[in-house]
Amino acid sequence: MTDNEKNLDTANLVTVAERTDELSASIVVSVLQDAGIRAIATGGFTSGFRAEAPGMVKIKTFEEDAQRARQVIDEIKMDPPVFDD
Repeated sequence: MTDNEKNLDTANLVTVAERTDELSASIVVSVLQDAGIRAIATGGFTSGFRAEAPGMVKIKTFEEDAQRARQVIDEIKMDPPVFDD
């Protein structure tokens, strides 16, 4: 086992963002990965449930990458553009 693999075993994942659906969470994960940040989305199975407290899809990165990931997320807009008629 390499030193890098040992570090992964003890690394902490932190939530850097949440989205209401799996598709938009996947887009954020892709953007982060394009920026060289390892990221995953969790909670996709429960995000679509309609209940008192609907589930959210959490985007997680390694703790050491969290600040940079939040900066990248702040730079992207997930809202659809508004068009004037």
